[in-house]
Amino acid sequence: MGTLHVVATPIGNLEDVTPRALRVLREARVLYAEDTRRTQILLDRFDIARRAVSLHEHNEASRVDAVLEALGRDETVALVSDAGVPLISDPGARVVAAAIEAGHVVEPVPGASAVLSALIVAGFPAAPFTFLGFLPRTAGAREVMLESYRARPETIVMFESPARLHGRLLELAACFPARRGCVARELTKRHEEVVRGSCAELAAHFADGVKGECTIVLEGALGEAAEREAEQRGDAGILDDEALDSAIREALTEGKRPREIVAALSGRTALPRKRVYARVQALKDEVST
Repeated sequence: MGTLHVVATPIGNLEDVTPRALRVLREARVLYAEDTRRTQILLDRFDIARRAVSLHEHNEASRVDAVLEALGRDETVALVSDAGVPLISDPGARVVAAAIEAGHVVEPVPGASAVLSALIVAGFPAAPFTFLGFLPRTAGAREVMLESYRARPETIVMFESPARLHGRLLELAACFPARRGCVARELTKRHEEVVRGSCAELAAHFADGVKGECTIVLEGALGEAAEREAEQRGDAGILDDEALDSAIREALTEGKRPREIVAALSGRTALPRKRVYARVQALKDEVST
């Protein structure tokens, strides 16, 4: 069987490429890249005589068969994205899943990661943390997602485009008024910038616009910060299990629908939304009897 190497490439500074990654790129029979022009810069820098084949979000599905055919010939195939680790808000998941299902070997070739690089310079606990990728495009979906993390203790990491950074920081400031954040911009590049402060302070700092790749890190709901946040928002704070059940019963008695109740309460408990919904359904039967 063939081997699919999932290769991390530098997120900016080309010196961050690993010797193993260079060896794999030289030895691979076929190289697939999200952006062949960008990958060619890396190949030329290290005198690797290889031409990449494009594999991006718009053609990944159509490339799966070709990848499997190459692996079926016991060939070594390498997969890279624009920068950093493939599949992390980048294409490649379909190819990896198909290779595994077909019984081929899939090997990671670790390296630079914007997620981990931003996490370690933010100054917040690195474990546990949650990576959200890019937030949903619609305001309603973003609000639901962010509300679901209001009571969660883990540090949150997300990507954002420079064009939307200011607006996204304003939304974070509204949802997490007492929370500290960090914006890591152009990591490992010449104009690298790491700014820390409240979400409101970060929004003010980047109000005039920004260029380059941006990663946002947000501290989790930890003790006093969570309580201060609840006070600033004017709600009753984080609910324990008993208080949650009481709030659900009250909302059901008022005739509210389950999804409305979940949307209103999931941000005030450490429980996942699915468990809150399940609790609403259980108590719904109890209240109706």
